[in-house]
Amino acid sequence: MKRSMAFILSLVLLGCSTKNEKKELADKILADKQFTEVKERALAVVKTGFNAGDGYREVWIRDYNTFIELSAEVYPPKELKENLLVFFRMQGDDGNIIDGFTPAEAISKEETDFSYSDLEPRYAGHKNTVETDQETSLIQTVYKYVKVTGDTTILDVEIGDKTVAERMEWAMQFLIDKRFSTEHGLIWGATTADWGDVQPEHGWGVDIDANTHRAIDIYDNAMLVIALDNLVELLPQTRTKWLPIRNQLAKNAKKWLWDSEAKKFIPHIYLDGSPFPEDFNENEIYYFGGTAVAIEAGLLTKEEIKTSIDEMVSRVKQAGAPSIGLTLYPPYPAGYFENQIMNPEYNYQNGGDWTWFGARMIQQMVNYGFVADAYAQILPMTDRVIKNDGFYEWYTVDNKPKGSGTFRGSAGVLYTAIRTFEEWANSIKE
Repeated sequence: MKRSMAFILSLVLLGCSTKNEKKELADKILADKQFTEVKERALAVVKTGFNAGDGYREVWIRDYNTFIELSAEVYPPKELKENLLVFFRMQGDDGNIIDGFTPAEAISKEETDFSYSDLEPRYAGHKNTVETDQETSLIQTVYKYVKVTGDTTILDVEIGDKTVAERMEWAMQFLIDKRFSTEHGLIWGATTADWGDVQPEHGWGVDIDANTHRAIDIYDNAMLVIALDNLVELLPQTRTKWLPIRNQLAKNAKKWLWDSEAKKFIPHIYLDGSPFPEDFNENEIYYFGGTAVAIEAGLLTKEEIKTSIDEMVSRVKQAGAPSIGLTLYPPYPAGYFENQIMNPEYNYQNGGDWTWFGARMIQQMVNYGFVADAYAQILPMTDRVIKNDGFYEWYTVDNKPKGSGTFRGSAGVLYTAIRTFEEWANSIKE
């Protein structure tokens, strides 16, 4: 049943300031029939495979990172483990990690943007080099796999001349060796819209080339902080090396990327100049996804998190958007990206609404105690799953579904968000 705006506002005003109010909210959460239905639908979607969704043939690591916990509900550990091992078998000679893999026989002769490995002849690999989150996504996914299955033997599996544990460190070293700005003490990637994988300079926009404008952003660096937290927990013997690097990254991210006056993260620090017009004030743009991941990385205080929540809600209202899955606001003006998928405004990663990141923000809101706010903000996301009969990749500013209708990343993060609510509610009821 769709909730009224008055109901949603009542939850926000509730604030859960007393024991009785918390119990009342816990009762609402545990009795929420949409939560139950969305979880059942998510389980049904993930049972059908590991590719990102219909329309995608690859198993992408940035997607798998967000639904492996859901997959663990329906697949045996050995299948989850095998997918992870494929990424390590296809690891580059410099330690880099591919974006995704697909059966080699499915690749036509005309498709040349693929890599191959003698250690894994069954698959062809693909990497969008504008991103700097494949390595960190793989570390996070291994961590989640170990947590949900208890299987630490994956760390000792030998692939070529290295164990998985050694390959995990090698992947992190790739970022330090190949994607690190010594001036800022942070990693860089191509210019993209927040967490996106399309650069503005030319039509396809997924490969770093001579046209690329290298830039530092919060998303990539927050992902690395999380990955290093995961790494040192899985491999305590690496703490001496990686924990100081993690701590310095966190410090530098706040120093260089947090605008203390505007109380938001700036979009980019450019290393080679900006691809946008000189009179364009990019800092007016608010990055929702990168902010959510920064909160997950522990980079903001609770007061700053509350300010961020309020700012997101305000900008969603200004945009007329359906949820805090909004990628960014205001969007980049039409024509600023040559790839037409980023035009017009509010399209795809340029102001589209993605549950894939919005539900991650919901999880952090619950984790940091903003449960009533989180419940109010998740309702538009669960409502549209039922209404549109699917976990769509993204939504337009007027809440029309777009892209894959079985986008497993959306199913995964929404399922985890609901479980996070239920765990909180059950702790209140105890």
